[in-house]
Amino acid sequence: MTFLKSIMAGRAIAAVVFLALALWGATGPAAAQGYGVKPGDTLRIEVLEDPSLNRTVLVAPDGRISVPQAGSLRASGRTVEAIQSDLTGRLASAFAATPNVYVSLEQLRPRDPYVARTPEEPPVIGIYILGEANKPGLIEVAPGTTVLQMFAMMGGFTKFAATKRIQLRRTDTATHTENVYSLNYPAIEAGKDRNGLTSLMDGDVIVVPQRRLFE
Repeated sequence: MTFLKSIMAGRAIAAVVFLALALWGATGPAAAQGYGVKPGDTLRIEVLEDPSLNRTVLVAPDGRISVPQAGSLRASGRTVEAIQSDLTGRLASAFAATPNVYVSLEQLRPRDPYVARTPEEPPVIGIYILGEANKPGLIEVAPGTTVLQMFAMMGGFTKFAATKRIQLRRTDTATHTENVYSLNYPAIEAGKDRNGLTSLMDGDVIVVPQRRLFE
């Protein structure tokens, strides 16, 4: 009887937590019915059955987000409800029963970093952080900020990060061609790779991919 009561209590707690999340969403940013998510927006994903999947994700410039076990999916132009339904379907095969997935709009995209500033404001550049970083999003930093300094500002990496395969993507504004540079964080941290001293440029994108199986 004690074991049965424990199971019932656990289910009750889970139901209360999920209800609390839903109530928060009804009063938080995601309450805007019909809002179409845009590149640069930040979403919060909660999976009640597996907290390790809980994360904040940035909608990439191409309008997509990436979630472990669910892969890459389109978010731009869709409501948070549609994204939540899509994620639930994609994650269902990883659970014995349909998981309780909750998606909320945590933050709207920051103001355009290219907008002219008043003379009193110090100059900044905008850097996009995507993937398995602890603080993904558009981060405004001072000109001359290095790759290693940016790693610190984005709070390091999640446990899913493939830190040896980080990418720095830089677009040539004149030719609109993209150059991709490889960054090996363990080597940079150990002082064996000087790419950590590379100065970032406005519009640079740092992509932290997910680890492969057994990587």
